Amino acid sequence: MQERPVEHDGRTGEPDKRMWRREFLAVRNRLPEDVVRATGDALAERALELPELARARTVAAYVSVGAEPGTLTLLEALRARGVRVLLPALLPDNDLDWGEYTGPGSLARIRHGGKMALFEPSGARLGPAAVTGADVVLLPGLAVDALGMRLGRGGGSYDRVLARLERAGAHPALVVLLYDTEVVARVPAEAHDRPVHAVVTPSGVRRFTGP
Repeated sequence: MQERPVEHDGRTGEPDKRMWRREFLAVRNRLPEDVVRATGDALAERALELPELARARTVAAYVSVGAEPGTLTLLEALRARGVRVLLPALLPDNDLDWGEYTGPGSLARIRHGGKMALFEPSGARLGPAAVTGADVVLLPGLAVDALGMRLGRGGGSYDRVLARLERAGAHPALVVLLYDTEVVARVPAEAHDRPVHAVVTPSGVRRFTGP
């Protein structure tokens, strides 16, 4: 686990998060395509070793875009195991609906305004509450720290997902998929942020017990 090569004054909040997001995205965007592809294969291998995924009947996941650590290999491996895989569909208010992944042909490329195009399920929508039935939720992110606090992209979609899980009394395993260099000592956190249970990187799995 590495320290970030920047100085901070100890305060946390959204301005601090924006700076960190810019830094992590800049590093990702410089990654060669072959590194991104190889990372996806390694992530799938490591993630499939998780007992939580071995027991899971339903997994809420996502389709990686751009230089995000690849998820398609993992999605296909889960589907081959007979796992029901749910994928998000972005709603106008940045909340997430869900649909079932049944293979690459079940994906549609959707552009939401000026945002990056996303790959979303093309089949029936199951409603935002569908995620509460998942045994494991795979979360996108930009970094995670020693306490399991995740730095997201800032849209708030997964904050809503985590709040919905809490309201429903659902307790799936929360797992974030990252590059090795994105596991750091500290990320800025706010009162509403919740830790994940584990991070998977190409080199292995790290678990968190919280503060």
